[in-house]
Amino acid sequence: MDSLLPQLSTAVSQARTLEGLARPLLEMLEAVTGLESTYLTTLDLAGGQQRVLYARNTQELQIPEGLTLPWGDTLCKRALEEGRPYTDDVPGVWGDSAAAREFGLQTFASTPLRQDDGALYGTLCAASSQRRPPSPQAGQALELFARLIEQQVAREQLVEQLRRANAELQAQALTDALTGLMNRRALMQELRRLTAVAQRTGRWLLAGTVDLDGFKQINDTHGHDAGDRFLCGVADALKAALRAGDVLARMGGDEFVVIGLGPMLSEDGRAAAQLLQQRLAAATVGRYPAGAVQLDYAGASVGVACMDPQRSGVEEALRESDAAMYRVKETRRRPRY
Repeated sequence: MDSLLPQLSTAVSQARTLEGLARPLLEMLEAVTGLESTYLTTLDLAGGQQRVLYARNTQELQIPEGLTLPWGDTLCKRALEEGRPYTDDVPGVWGDSAAAREFGLQTFASTPLRQDDGALYGTLCAASSQRRPPSPQAGQALELFARLIEQQVAREQLVEQLRRANAELQAQALTDALTGLMNRRALMQELRRLTAVAQRTGRWLLAGTVDLDGFKQINDTHGHDAGDRFLCGVADALKAALRAGDVLARMGGDEFVVIGLGPMLSEDGRAAAQLLQQRLAAATVGRYPAGAVQLDYAGASVGVACMDPQRSGVEEALRESDAAMYRVKETRRRPRY
């Protein structure tokens, strides 16, 4: 063991991944134990499977990486349950094991790997088709290397937890909590992206504003819970009306915004904007569940503007779509004779 300390120190200090640590440890474990095959396994206890993750094979005995065995038939499980970390008489001790007979095992060593909460992660093993009596150095190396691997697993799991938490926080920062749509911050990012795409491809940029007429009255009459369900229903209806590549966001309150690419600048962008406006307006018409009542809704005010991305900026696109919506709203308010 003393001769391996420099190699061990280097392996631990340079390892950045589980594989980067495990492979040199398996090599050192082979040198200390004198066993032909050393390997690291992981467990799927729910599925009842053990899988060889990394392996080092130097002689006739070959334990292949990726090998999957039923956990109930493994020597690792028997060694753990019987408190027998090492034996040089596998046929005499576990002669009924199909895996042991298949590989012709005579000597076997194993120690469990556990996670921070005590759950079983896997095992660190060494095996041989020849009888090799145990030595204090072999047992010490097996335990030491197992603890080092456990620490690396814990680090990687912590990094993954932090990554997921960060991704969740980022998603929350860009998502409307009620409808699950993009919020204003996310919309501005997408609007800048689509503007750049429209500039690069020479296409119109379409921006539409959807304002839910009568929403305050729905809230006042039926309550905020009913209003929230109505908003979610409208959000679903608008999503179903989008074209491929369109982006839908809730700007807050009762206002939604849709952005997307239009036809080539050489074509009629206003006609495309009118078609999108008609589709979005029609999508909002219908019956919506709102708690104990069903709301028959006559539709929202929708305005869609087509913008030349070479001449208009992000904020101007939103202003123009908002102005288009108010023109529609004003027209709808006028009495009909």
